[in-house]
Amino acid sequence: MRNPGGTSDAGERKEGKSVLEVDMIYNINCLDGLRSLPDDVIDLTVTSPPYDNLRTYNNTSVWNKEVFDLMAPELFRVTKKGGVVVWIVGDATIKGSETGSSFRQALGFMDAGFRLHDTMIFQKNNFHYPEINRYWSTFEYMFIFSKGKPKTANLITDRRNREAGKLIHGTERKPDGSIHPKTAVRNSIERYVKEFGVRTNVWYYSVARGCKTKETFVLEHPAIFPDKLAEDHILTWTAPGDLVLDPFLGSGTTAKMAILNNRHYLGYEINSDYFNIAQKRIDLAWKEAQESEREKPCVTC
Repeated sequence: MRNPGGTSDAGERKEGKSVLEVDMIYNINCLDGLRSLPDDVIDLTVTSPPYDNLRTYNNTSVWNKEVFDLMAPELFRVTKKGGVVVWIVGDATIKGSETGSSFRQALGFMDAGFRLHDTMIFQKNNFHYPEINRYWSTFEYMFIFSKGKPKTANLITDRRNREAGKLIHGTERKPDGSIHPKTAVRNSIERYVKEFGVRTNVWYYSVARGCKTKETFVLEHPAIFPDKLAEDHILTWTAPGDLVLDPFLGSGTTAKMAILNNRHYLGYEINSDYFNIAQKRIDLAWKEAQESEREKPCVTC
């Protein structure tokens, strides 16, 4: 069991030094935080930046294309080879048109050197602003960027197969258009469809009040994402002991779920109110993790 981490602010950091202190959160802006890190140290980033002008965040956040253009190369620099960035983002609609900022950011990350490994969807179970001339928006993008080939991919298998238990049979079409028996059939291997298969890249979560997280005080933050969403990405793209970053820490969801899944964390949040919420959640997560550790059976008894 790791020792609980700590907090800091900009005044306590050593200027001009590349330092790495894990299990820490800092009350500073993301760019200053990233610039303080050594190269190739982050296994996974799970984060959600401000969405255009959809939230004001008490006017503490300065987020625009110029800041993004400075941030993307820094995030590439600090990410390990094989590391992954999960970028959860949506677009505002201004004067009848979506801004397209999410797509510009995706291309910006590719220009910085990342691969666009997958374009995933965070499907919500409700909507906030019904429209009269377009279909109601119920999703956000989850762009999955990788620095080379992802070194970890523990794909979640919780999609129930309709053909579970049946013998695999039939044919498959090859890239050249030709049709051949499926591999298991061709090799005369009796393989049966498993009960559960790998889920799709559209992930469904409830975003109703009380469903995102069990801590009610977190709702003081205007744009939290579900605990389970962060956990699912952490379990997919990292191994125990890996380091997970959230440069837009917000209410601390990423750090909390890193603790509860035996990963190290690092976070930056410029808004002091949200920073305090995150610290409170982290303290509670450490307590929960320590209690869970004590409840484990003794294997040597």
